[in-house]
Amino acid sequence: MAELISREGNKVEFKVAVPAAEVNRAYDQVWAGLSRDVRVPGFRPGKAPKKVIEGRVGKGYVEREVRDRLLQVHYPQAARELNLSLVDATIDPAEVVSGQDFTFNVTGETYPEVTLADWSGLKLEAAAPEITDDVLNRTLSDLQERNASFESAERAIEAGDQVTVEEQGEDGGTYPIYLDVAEAHVRDALLGKNAGDTVEINVPAHQHGDHEHPAHTVSVKILDVKTKKLQDLDDEFAKSLNFDSLDRLKADLKTELERRAAQEGDNARREEFVTHLTENMQADIPEALLARRRELMMNEIQDDLGRQGVKWAEYESFMQEQGKLEEFMADLGKNAETRVKRDLALERLAQDLKVQLSEAEFNQTMNMLAQSNGMTPQQLSKQLGPDGIQSYYASMVRERALQLALGQLSGEKAEGAEAGEAAEAKPAKKSRAKKAQDADAETAETETAAADAEE
Repeated sequence: MAELISREGNKVEFKVAVPAAEVNRAYDQVWAGLSRDVRVPGFRPGKAPKKVIEGRVGKGYVEREVRDRLLQVHYPQAARELNLSLVDATIDPAEVVSGQDFTFNVTGETYPEVTLADWSGLKLEAAAPEITDDVLNRTLSDLQERNASFESAERAIEAGDQVTVEEQGEDGGTYPIYLDVAEAHVRDALLGKNAGDTVEINVPAHQHGDHEHPAHTVSVKILDVKTKKLQDLDDEFAKSLNFDSLDRLKADLKTELERRAAQEGDNARREEFVTHLTENMQADIPEALLARRRELMMNEIQDDLGRQGVKWAEYESFMQEQGKLEEFMADLGKNAETRVKRDLALERLAQDLKVQLSEAEFNQTMNMLAQSNGMTPQQLSKQLGPDGIQSYYASMVRERALQLALGQLSGEKAEGAEAGEAAEAKPAKKSRAKKAQDADAETAETETAAADAEE
């Protein structure tokens, strides 16, 4: 049971009491897990006395596990019961004792007051890209290119050939070069040459990852020249991709392209709507909230670098040397502000639309999320922690509010408005056309990325 103690502005304090019966149930669950997992010499699995098991895991281990299990369940439940959207919280738990109620106090900060501009008459302009015959034909051509074969050619190298070279020098190796995707300096050096020739490739200065590479020359010997042979776009080509006929391949590809286009249009409308909310809302955002988000994002960046074997101090020094650290920190601050505004706007939207998410729906989604990640619900809860569980709940509520609002603007019932977001945890089944198209680089997206790069 949750009891609100005080609420002044964005500051809030509440107390939670967990009945002794639930405390005992948590003790039973922890002891059952230890009895199953802890092996004690001289005792069969599950038969070792509790005192002996406690000696193996350490004094106080059981109480800590029980306390954490209770907090993971009852802290998020209490926040939802009191209808509190917490930005940050400090949990002060009392001692947990078998057979007694367990209590804990929470002091936290809620989101600041936000006022959204009227969006009920908003006309969203974003639309799904049109899948024309030209788009379909380019996709088929790309599939044709990616399924091409190569045959040896007794002639000079031409554009589109596959050239096998042996790099000269002590650390040299043998590798193929595809002229149609090779960099300009490589392509220009090889065109017109023949098998057996030794070619000097002048590599300009460039940056790869965190390293600056000076201009240098690479000497390679041409071992083999192969020409690309495309399959005819016919029924045999379709059958090589497990389709009955070329017509069936075209039909399935068009369906898949239209599905992706519709998804792209949905995403564009979502972003257009959220941008409208954030740009027109009124909110006094505390600097502490922005600072906290910047810190969280910085932690994520440092963790990502750590997984790649890069220390943040080294990366920071590199950016400092390149004169990019100030720009990096400015971008971090801008992105943090954008994320905070987005969360605030969607939180207010959920409140305005009186969005509800039942405990059963939330638990179902958590169970499916755990299953999709090969975990038990208890393991997932432990990994997320009380704050993580509450954040995940909040994200589901925001997503439901966004779907509901978009459904109202389009005059349609928002998908998932009643059934919840449990389907998000389900792995989508791929059609054969999708599998075939996934083998290429998603032509439309590649062209968009290329256009963005040119700009």
